[in-house]
Amino acid sequence: MTGFWQTHRVVMALVALALLVWCVLRLRWEWLPEYLPLAAAGIWRTIWILAVTVLLGMTLAIPLGLAQAVGPWYLAAPARVFCTVVRGTPLLLQLWLLYYGLGSLFPQIPWIRGSDLWPILRQAWPYAVLALTLSFAGYEGEVMRGAFRSVPKGQLEAARAMGMPRVTILRRIWLPQALHRALPTLGGETVLQLKATPLVATITVVDIYAVSSRVRQDTFITYEPLLLLALVYLVITGVIVLAFRWLERRIPARVA
Repeated sequence: MTGFWQTHRVVMALVALALLVWCVLRLRWEWLPEYLPLAAAGIWRTIWILAVTVLLGMTLAIPLGLAQAVGPWYLAAPARVFCTVVRGTPLLLQLWLLYYGLGSLFPQIPWIRGSDLWPILRQAWPYAVLALTLSFAGYEGEVMRGAFRSVPKGQLEAARAMGMPRVTILRRIWLPQALHRALPTLGGETVLQLKATPLVATITVVDIYAVSSRVRQDTFITYEPLLLLALVYLVITGVIVLAFRWLERRIPARVA
């Protein structure tokens, strides 16, 4: 059986290589040198939007999950409502409400137009970052709620019996184990967050998807930009998967 799977992998690799060679030799790539700088800028913008929104989203998701798991009702209820609203409405709708709602409201407020923040608030990317951050926080807040509740209560009670402060229990026992249990789901949600980033192109943020659309509009070449776009997303997805697998190997050692 092992030999069969090794042969299977070799065959699949040869097929993929043959397909790659065919794409390079037979498809039209003369547009690539002209659009390569714009594509590089789009890839960078996609990556930093993904990284920032995942980081900020997890920063919000942890207290959201903790509030729902063990918080008092006046913290648990708003957290539950937030997660329900975010998960129950389309991300595109949230993005447009922020951009066309707040984005059209701010110019009518004189002190905002005259502040140092106006050069930033007049751009589209802050609303894209805010919408993706809130969306990620809403989904991961539910994930962290389940992760916090899945940690054995005996460990927490033993730590309290030893006189360990609550903050120390959270930092050294509860949060690391909850993150370890949530990591496989968080990895998948990060990949889904990557796939959600093309929506920012609908509010004029030029990410790699927007670059691909621009190439199609300018050159009327359809398949090649889409194939290159798919390759970019595949590479970024592979990096995300490898990073989370590395974290899964690292965090259990720290917990133990």
